[in-house]
Amino acid sequence: MSIFEALMMLGFGLAWPCNIYKSVKTKTAAGKSFAFMITIELAYLCGVIHKVFYNYDAVIWLYVANLVMVFIDLMLMIRNRKLDLQRQAAQQTQAQVQAQQA
Repeated sequence: MSIFEALMMLGFGLAWPCNIYKSVKTKTAAGKSFAFMITIELAYLCGVIHKVFYNYDAVIWLYVANLVMVFIDLMLMIRNRKLDLQRQAAQQTQAQVQAQQA
């Protein structure tokens, strides 16, 4: 096990709870990229596969933890995108009603 790999994974792992908290709190997908999230998810999955088949050690659990946190943030992003679309539709409806009243 490389201490530097473990520290790198810990460093990345500290960022995801902050992203998850922000996604829950803001309820918007603004500033999030689906392609980026999928890329990160696939990268962590590749790390897990590498650990399973070529270099199994305790760091695999850091990969798994990061994989799960990115998945949670990805699901929140999808939910928040739906909320964004609902808000946008409500605003358009409200604008149409106001235009008709004027």
